[in-house]
Amino acid sequence: MLIHSASQLLTIAGTPQRGNSLGKLNILEDGAVLIGDGKIKKVGKSKELLDAYPEELKINANNKVVMPGFVDPHTHAVWAGSRAAEFELKLEGKSYLEILASGGGILSTVTETRKASFNELVDQTRDRLWKMLQYGSTTIEVKTGYGLNIESEIKMLKVVLELDNEGPWNLMPTFLGAHAIPPEYKDNTQGYTNFVCEEMLPAILEWWNENTGRKKLPFVDVFCETGAFDINQTKQIFDAARKLGFKLKVHADEFDNLGGASLAVDYKAISADHLVVTSSDDISSLGTSNTVAVALPGTPFGLGHSEYTPAKKILEADGILAIASDLNPGTTWCENMQMPIALACRFMKLTPAQAIVAATLNAAAAIDRDRDIGSIEVGKNADLLMLSVVDYRQLGYQYGTNLVKTVVKNGKVISFNEDIN
Repeated sequence: MLIHSASQLLTIAGTPQRGNSLGKLNILEDGAVLIGDGKIKKVGKSKELLDAYPEELKINANNKVVMPGFVDPHTHAVWAGSRAAEFELKLEGKSYLEILASGGGILSTVTETRKASFNELVDQTRDRLWKMLQYGSTTIEVKTGYGLNIESEIKMLKVVLELDNEGPWNLMPTFLGAHAIPPEYKDNTQGYTNFVCEEMLPAILEWWNENTGRKKLPFVDVFCETGAFDINQTKQIFDAARKLGFKLKVHADEFDNLGGASLAVDYKAISADHLVVTSSDDISSLGTSNTVAVALPGTPFGLGHSEYTPAKKILEADGILAIASDLNPGTTWCENMQMPIALACRFMKLTPAQAIVAATLNAAAAIDRDRDIGSIEVGKNADLLMLSVVDYRQLGYQYGTNLVKTVVKNGKVISFNEDIN
């Protein structure tokens, strides 16, 4: 297949972009991409490739933007139920932590997700994934964390793997058993921490190795935050997970600066996510590391907060910045990765080019996949978007709609979205 006549082909070629180098789109005007066996075979000018491959099946981009598929490196896409009632409580002045302390928030979703059958979770999640794909997310990280016991956490992992096999998206699983303190461990955070380390993690590893046939383990994530797991408990879970061979991630500094970002750097975690109230010292640590700083601008927007990830400071420190949707049933029910791009431009002061790289190549680095997705380069997976606009800067500038016209996943055209708004 030969996609040709792109007004702007955003190749984003190269390694993940650090610091103030963020935003190099490496645009090829009137560009074309040759695809074969699900991979990118050649990139060049349209005339050059059309002349060289006259018999190839052709798709005309009609002088519109072609770019890599979005990579969403932080989602909680598997859950049951709704928390619309809590949205009203927030509007009435209740804080996220107050709702959590009263048994709401994550815990209300835990109740519904534990009750839901495997098939119910598959059906509800599939619907969300199709919406994400239509808006351009071709690879999606998906966390557990609404089970908080061995049986339900494994059920969530089964859902992720079932839908990953079903496709056409690619899903990257993350075990987030350390998401909140379940009701049966109320007021005993340390007891639950011990349970995660001594029983849950070994059980997850054993189940994975015996049942999935996959060598690559899920990531292990921890919600290092007031009301969840403190820095010492996070370290304890990191130690246990690393000993078993898991790669690490962390939720840090969403509400309070506990030092989770620096801990992530110390443990060579793949990413540290949220980072709203991250200290200058923690930002400096991120800048000296390969731990990706993942901003979730939809989350403070969903909470009605005015403080966002200090993206400019992270870039000044030479950090690797990515953005993600944080799709979840509480603060951020948004399947459209174009919305975080728009929010990042407005509230984190990124340019559209910076936000696009943060949502593609750098986002791929945040799930340890930048070697095969996130850019349009020979040998990488053919995950592409054809937009309905001539200029890439419409992303970030235009919002509340869908600028993705056509999705190509692993070399297959799977969605035409002219009527999706």
